[in-house]
Amino acid sequence: MQQHAVVIGGGIGGLTAAVALHRQGRRVTVLERAASLAPVGAGIGLAPNAQRALDVIGLGDPVRALAAWQGDGGMRTPSGRWLCRTDAAAAAERFGGPLVLLHRATLVDLLRAALPDGTVRTGVTASVADPGDGRRPARVVTADGETFEAGLVVAADGIHSAVRRGLFPDHPGPAYSGFTTWRVVVPAPDRPFAPHETWGAGSLWGTQPLKDGRIYAYAMAAAPAGAHAADDERAELLRRFGDWHDPIPAILAAAAPEDVLRHDVHHLITSLPAFHRGRVALLGDAAHAMEPTLGQGGNQAIEDAIVLAHHVAAGPPVDRALAAYTADRLPRTTAIVRKAARTGRLTLLSARPAVAVRNTLIAAVSRCGPGLVLRGFDGIADWSPPAATYAADRRDLRERQEPRTTRH
Repeated sequence: MQQHAVVIGGGIGGLTAAVALHRQGRRVTVLERAASLAPVGAGIGLAPNAQRALDVIGLGDPVRALAAWQGDGGMRTPSGRWLCRTDAAAAAERFGGPLVLLHRATLVDLLRAALPDGTVRTGVTASVADPGDGRRPARVVTADGETFEAGLVVAADGIHSAVRRGLFPDHPGPAYSGFTTWRVVVPAPDRPFAPHETWGAGSLWGTQPLKDGRIYAYAMAAAPAGAHAADDERAELLRRFGDWHDPIPAILAAAAPEDVLRHDVHHLITSLPAFHRGRVALLGDAAHAMEPTLGQGGNQAIEDAIVLAHHVAAGPPVDRALAAYTADRLPRTTAIVRKAARTGRLTLLSARPAVAVRNTLIAAVSRCGPGLVLRGFDGIADWSPPAATYAADRRDLRERQEPRTTRH
């Protein structure tokens, strides 16, 4: 029982935790309610903080090899005017590594390949029947009546986490952020372009390259909760963004209606009192769902997984290990959730005078150099994991974590 860990949820955070716990020598079972691990989504950006976390389980370099952003990029207006320029080299120098954008399926495949066959079971709906305590194991039951006893349960079951509701029934749960998102992956247009985010009035568009030559595009807009296009979501994107600057029209022309994903954005703006109870630890969106405006949702789930594994490997009783996990992760992720919400409000300003002031300020900051633009990610992208306790090559990990940059 002590060496058996059950992970509820086979997304990026759950799989990262499973790999980390497996590397410790634990027997791990991952229970995923979906019929397969094919991720619902498109791209994910892994910042240097997540890459350093993945170094601990030997997957940082395979991710870095997928970096596609070279040269410059930045923020634009719908007409195409550049508000600010950023540079891939400047970002890598400041934070100790590149931003890597990859398809979620690629990351899921990397993580799953690091687990023994049979670890992941799909099509299984699971719940926590008893969170356990210092004296008795946790108990997980499936919809088919199967029971697991475990020394540790990792709840990575997403923003609408049933485990979270069971552990903290008085918490209000996720709140609607006020905006919706669209995502699509398409072949690259014929004409080259610089990666960009384009900020309009109450809306945003982003176009980023993937290593395999495709393009990941995403959009955000203020909208009522639950709204959908009367025809299809590609048509909705055309109405909202079809007259914006190149390459946006070409990307929309290449998108098939059925490939456009739309999801309302909810977040846990009210933080939980803890990320654990008994022998159960929450991580990722189940613990601290955030707006995507900082691109840190998946990154923070990866951090959670590595920090959790670090604490349970250190040897104290599980209740003290999970209390240490909460103490490490709750303040950090709460601050990032709130910063993402503030960024979302700035991004989706809709009144023309407010948009004009915002754009003027961004352009003025940009003229001071990329260091000021990137400073908003200080304390986020420059994070490093705690000391490795089970990495195959500790010296190599230490070398990667040594400071290599000078702040500008």
